[in-house]
Amino acid sequence: MSDTTPTAATPSTPSDSLDFCLRLTRAYATVTRRLDTALSSVHGLSFGDFMILYYLGRAPGARLRRVDLAERLGLTASGVTRSLLPLEKLGLVARQPDPRDARVGYAQITETGQQLLQYALASVEPIAQEATRMVPAGDLGALSALLGQLAGINLSNT
Repeated sequence: MSDTTPTAATPSTPSDSLDFCLRLTRAYATVTRRLDTALSSVHGLSFGDFMILYYLGRAPGARLRRVDLAERLGLTASGVTRSLLPLEKLGLVARQPDPRDARVGYAQITETGQQLLQYALASVEPIAQEATRMVPAGDLGALSALLGQLAGINLSNT
């Protein structure tokens, strides 16, 4: 075996890119777990439910085409449909057909959903502040833009 071949006993040093991706994944898991715990214990929402309400609440008219919501969440259209069903049953989200195109469906946050979103935001904001406390305030925008690029998000659909 050559000296340059990595073995189980002598793992190679990861590239900066791999190290960044591994740390990013760990940070995501840690922050998601903290947000999910706060949201579920106080508001009965999962982090995934919160993200749906958040994107709908920020959208023009408080509604999005299901395909656009799927893009923002990083889900498939069927994944979004499955995620919306419990929220619809709870009256937090409503289906809205497009009167001009029967193939297009919208998800719209209801008044009850908006109210719950405001309460949930008050719960998660301190967690977000604490998670980013070590990042200089002037750098948060640039880091957020970088993460958006990594996720394939463009500025028009945030």
